[in-house]
Amino acid sequence: MILMILRQLMEKNMSSNEVLVGRSHEVAHQFDTAEQEFNTAKLGMWVFMAQEILFFGGLFVAYAVFRMMHPDMFREAAHHLSLKWGLLNTLFLLTSSFTMTLGERAIRQDKIKQGIMLLMTTVGLATAFMGVKAIEYAAKIHHGYLPAKWFFGEGMDNSLHLFFGIYFALTGLHGVHVIIGIGLILWLVYRTIRGEFGSHYFLPIEMVTLYWHLVDLVWTFLFPLLYLIR
Repeated sequence: MILMILRQLMEKNMSSNEVLVGRSHEVAHQFDTAEQEFNTAKLGMWVFMAQEILFFGGLFVAYAVFRMMHPDMFREAAHHLSLKWGLLNTLFLLTSSFTMTLGERAIRQDKIKQGIMLLMTTVGLATAFMGVKAIEYAAKIHHGYLPAKWFFGEGMDNSLHLFFGIYFALTGLHGVHVIIGIGLILWLVYRTIRGEFGSHYFLPIEMVTLYWHLVDLVWTFLFPLLYLIR
């Protein structure tokens, strides 16, 4: 359904033989030049990404502290996570980071249709990631592997709820970032179809691509910490 709507929009805005290269971009009034606007946006994005790393850093510190305090419990808890689902989600995110980069590159080269398809592929992979995460969450809820007072699962250690508190906090926060990323990429697709992006202007695409790489990077830490270290 979504692909049909996109195709109709693309056919409306692009002819069969040529793509809409894009409208001219007007520099925001607070900047003197386009270069200044670009450098400011890029600096702001890197500052935002540093803040996001600090945001997740607090939870990583909590993970390290509780793991030192309860090493046996963490080893037991890891066996209640599905390694195959974790591996599949890692494949989804790593591939999505690749397609996002290719999509940005295509649009910068005015290969608009190709870029849109690659961005939508990224959305599809991100949606698949969230689908797998929903399956995992459903299994944990069904078996009672929940944080704090909601825990009623089976286990040798009575502090298993601590692990699953950290598990849901880390993966839940990461999942929120994935959902935000999906929304941002769809926003890029819409604006690209309207002809706003191309070789003449691609700053928002580059910024969202950086954000998506951050989402991917965080997962490359979450996967081994939660699924592999036993």
